[in-house]
Parts: sequence; C-alpha cells; structure tokens
Amino acid sequence: MMAMDTLHGARTPGSFALRPLLVPACLALALLVLWVVLHHYTGLSRDGELYALQAMVRLRPNLANDIYLAYGSQDRFTVFSPMYAGFIGMLGLQPAGRLLFVICTVWFFGAAWSVARALWDPATAWLAAAALIICVSFYGGYSIFHYAEFYLSARSLGEALVVTALALHFHGRPRLALAVAVAALAVHPLMVLPGLLLLIHLHLGARRALAGATAALAAVLMIALAGARMHARSGLLTVIDGPWLEVVKQRSQFLFLGYWKWTDWQMHARVFICLTLGALTLDDRARRLCLGAMLVGAAGLAIAWIAGSIGPLALLLQGQAWRWFWVSGFVSVLVLVPTAARLWRGHDVGMLCAVLLIASWTFAPLPVLPALAAALILWLVRGHVQAPTARWLPWAAYALIAIIAAWSLANLWMLFTSPRAQVSSEPLWIDRIRGVFNLQVCALLIFWLFCRWMISARSTWAPLLASAAMLAFLPRALPQSLNRADPSGSPAQASEFADWRAVIPAAENVLIVPMRKAAGFIWFTLDRPSYLSVDQSAGVVFSRATAMEVERRARVLLPIGEPDYEILNLIARDDKSGKPEDSSRPLTRDNLAAICADPVLGFVIAKEDLGFAPLRHAHAGDFKDWNLYDCRRVRAEAPRG
Repeated sequence: MMAMDTLHGARTPGSFALRPLLVPACLALALLVLWVVLHHYTGLSRDGELYALQAMVRLRPNLANDIYLAYGSQDRFTVFSPMYAGFIGMLGLQPAGRLLFVICTVWFFGAAWSVARALWDPATAWLAAAALIICVSFYGGYSIFHYAEFYLSARSLGEALVVTALALHFHGRPRLALAVAVAALAVHPLMVLPGLLLLIHLHLGARRALAGATAALAAVLMIALAGARMHARSGLLTVIDGPWLEVVKQRSQFLFLGYWKWTDWQMHARVFICLTLGALTLDDRARRLCLGAMLVGAAGLAIAWIAGSIGPLALLLQGQAWRWFWVSGFVSVLVLVPTAARLWRGHDVGMLCAVLLIASWTFAPLPVLPALAAALILWLVRGHVQAPTARWLPWAAYALIAIIAAWSLANLWMLFTSPRAQVSSEPLWIDRIRGVFNLQVCALLIFWLFCRWMISARSTWAPLLASAAMLAFLPRALPQSLNRADPSGSPAQASEFADWRAVIPAAENVLIVPMRKAAGFIWFTLDRPSYLSVDQSAGVVFSRATAMEVERRARVLLPIGEPDYEILNLIARDDKSGKPEDSSRPLTRDNLAAICADPVLGFVIAKEDLGFAPLRHAHAGDFKDWNLYDCRRVRAEAPRG
C-alpha cells in the first residue's frame, strides 16, 4: 500500500503546516465530485413521495383522508415525518427535501469513511468510500432498494445513523454506538434493527451471536406455526387471510422470496461471496464485521422465507426481514478494496482472485456468479495449486486486466465519437465526463490514480490546484444532479393551478386519467387526497382495510384500465410478451360516468373534453388544455342506466 507519511502530517520539502488538512479536504471534495458525476437526486419519486406525504399531512390535515393514510400506515413508527414537516414548514416542500437529502447523503458517506479509516490506512479508507459511491449494492426482489438511495426517506437518516454507530464502535466507543443504534430505532425500526444486531454480534463474538441467531430463528418458526394453526384475525398473531393475501402478493410480490428471480438471488449471492473472501483475508476486526454482516443477512432472509411461506403471519411479513440485507450489501462493498488488496499481495493465485473480485462489481460483461465462485474456490485451494500452474495464474490476471482495458477503451471511443444520446442543458464536456465515470471500472481506476497522486505529491500546489479545479467544476454539474426533481408542490405550480384548487373541496379525492400518472401532483400541488395510484397501494401489507379499499377502487376503475396495483400479473404478462403492455383504455363519456358513480371519487382530471362543463386549464405546460370534471355534475347529468 502506498506510503501515508504526508497524510499523517510528516513534513516534506516544500510542505507547510496546512498540508495534513489540504490532502484529506481535497480527497473529500473528490468524493463529492464522484457522487455528483455518477448520481442525481430524484426528488419526490418512489418512496420519497410517500414520505413527503406523511410529512405534509401534519401541515395539511385534509390529506389524512388519502387512502394511503386513512386506514393506518407505517408512519406511526417513525419520528422522521414530524421532523421533515418542520423543515417543510420553514423552507417549503422541495427545498426541505433537497436539504435533508444532502445532509443524510453526506452524513452516510462521511460515517462510512470513518468506519473504513478505523479499520484501514487512510488511502484504503478513501478508496473504500469511493467504492461505496461507484458500486451500488441492491437488495430485495426486483432490485427494489439499495443503500444511500437517490431520494429522501426515513431510510436515508436511519442508514446514516447505523453507519455512525458502526464508526463509533470501531473508534472505541461501543456503549455510545449501541445508544445511537437504539435511539435510531425511532427513525426506521425495520432498517435500523439489522445495524443493531450487527453491533450486538461485534460485542458478543461469532459463536454466541450464531447461537442467539439460531435460537431466534427457532422462536420465529414456532410463532409462525402457532399463528397459522390459530388462524387469528387480530392481535400479534394475525394471519393474512386469502383476499388480503392476494392483494399483497399482487402489489408487493417482492415480500415473498418465492417470487424472486434468478437475478435477485445472484445479486445476493455476490454479497455473500465477497463477505466470505473478506472474512478469509482481512484482519480480525474487519473479519468480525464481515462475519456479522453475513449472519445478519442470512438471518433476515431466513425470517423472510418463514414469513412468506407459513401462515403468513402479518407481523412477520410486515417486518420485511429481507431488508436486513442492506447491511450485508453495504459491508460487502466497504471491504471490497481492502479485500482485493490483500488478495493481490497474498499469493500468486490471489492476483487473479483480486481482479475477478473487483471486476464482478465494475465490469458489466463479466458473468458475476461464475467469476466470484472461481475466485473463492481458487483462494480456498491455493495451498494445493502446483507451482507450474501457480506461475501461470498471474498472467491470467494480467490477461483479464488487458481485456477489461480493451473493453473500456472501445466504449470510451464510442462515447467520444458518437453524438449526444439525449438532450441536456449541460455542456457537452460535462456530459462526456459523466459517460466516462459511468463505466464503473474507469471511475474506480481514476479515483485510485487521483488518490495516489494526492498522497504521494510533495508539493502543496497539487491539492490546491486540484481543489480549485473541482470547485470550479461543481457549480456547472451540481444543478443537473440536484435539480432534476418534479416541480410538484412548488409555489409557482400551486399558483398556476389556483383555479382548480379553488373549486375542489379540501377533503375530496381526485383522480388523474390515465392512472399511470403519479399522485404527487394531486398531493403537493392541489393539496388534495388522491383517489388511487400504484404508489398509494404500497401500504396494503400494513392494513387489511387499505388492501380491501384499494381492491374495491381498482374495480371501480376497470372501465378505464386494468388494476395497476396488480404488479405481479403485469410482470407475468410482460415476461410472456417480451415487452411492457399498456392496459389503459380511452376515457369516454360513458366511462367517466361509470367511475364517477363511486361517491368517494370527487373530481377527475383528463385531457379529453367529454362535456359536463369541465374547468379547462389554459396555462402552458404539461397540463395545458386538460379538463377538471366535477363528479357531482357528472352524476347529475349522466343518463341513469
């Protein structure tokens, strides 16, 4: 590993007292640039939209009438929503979400660097933090989530607190680490619990932790069997009955391990193999971290299998123990660089193992599972590899490096000689930089070379000039990374739709046709409950009443489209046809009358002009010439069948 004297503050010719601060500051700035180039904030998207609604209901009580919240939700288990609401009250929805996202993201990666620094030398710590930005580890079925997601949710803060607790533990503050993890349960218990379990493992040791995990799994199995036998309809042993279960399976198929695909299991297997290699090669503290992450991830998957296969018991299925795997994925990427470094230095066999390990995360054409399995097997049998064979293995490593280099150069040639793929407000040179770094192997190589240059450079001018260049670059690239959010909820958009807001009573449900339109516009611009969207059906596992109402409203909307909450059926149809299918139907006068027959539906927004004296939106924009229909008028004027 490269010499680190300058980073520890040793004086060299031409240095001065600020150099020990300049190099870390420059490398931290490089991590920021790396994130900005590779990722972007997606604003009120996916679960970020739901958490924003949970916060907004504290400022707009009429939103509590929305189907997502009306029958109970997981919001009652977190203190994140009132905190988020406080920021919204001071700053507004979009600025508050963006600010909290930046805080949680910087906090997460800063704490991750602190964990790495407690375990390894500074250079390795910086590279480990860079790997966490470059190599995102997904978890769950259908790649549903990953750590450090690109929108704001309670998970964002919960993950940052868990990693902070790990940093405190490895910096010699185990009691404070446990206290932070326990307090963090109030933010997101499902996400923080695996971090707490990992800390307990680090305190107890592998044998006692394994015994405890085995006993816990046995207890969970007995509880699931008891609940299934009793067929309880309420209380802790509530079993999800047939109609409720069908809605949950259709909407949230990723909760059931039996519906996971081969690619999902391959993704999780990669994490286990990487952690195994880390446990076999790293020093004691890092080895214990790897073993703990493996145990927590395996226990979570086992509990998730029990939850989905026996009963199923509502409490266990709602617990979503497969989410524990986020900790396993995080640790597997954190130890990626130090594990590869140990493998490279350890043995002739290790050079090829190191290249296969890094390539499995950064080189897309490589078949991940065979490559990692080969690396693990080679390392396990390294003592039995004959000398003539062992001498050829480094050449195999160099050959694979050459293949990766040739592939990267070919892609870079295409990148710089092809026209821009999409219209962008950014200069072409920034677009090209993003393209280079999107080749993950190039991003990791560039950061490694930059890190070596910063640490080995004897002059203070190197970090100063590099920092100046990055500070000049960030104002050009940051807006594209942080300002891609949907404008829903902005004062300008709220003012634009003041005419619609004025005629819609505060508690009335609104529907946008086609239904694939997200509910965010209704929630945050119109400040009204949404009748039904696929996002709102996310809470069906937490409430039978919600599930049944979602199913009922979907039947009401059959004249204009198939139920969009039936994601499992949609996946099956797409797999069979080989392409996504649009199941929506044109809105007609009769269809509008049919859906407005439901007294719960108050207003419909659609592009079609079907009579019934709609209020047309005349402003330029996405909703220009769209119409707002009052269902009371439709019910009054439509012919009765």
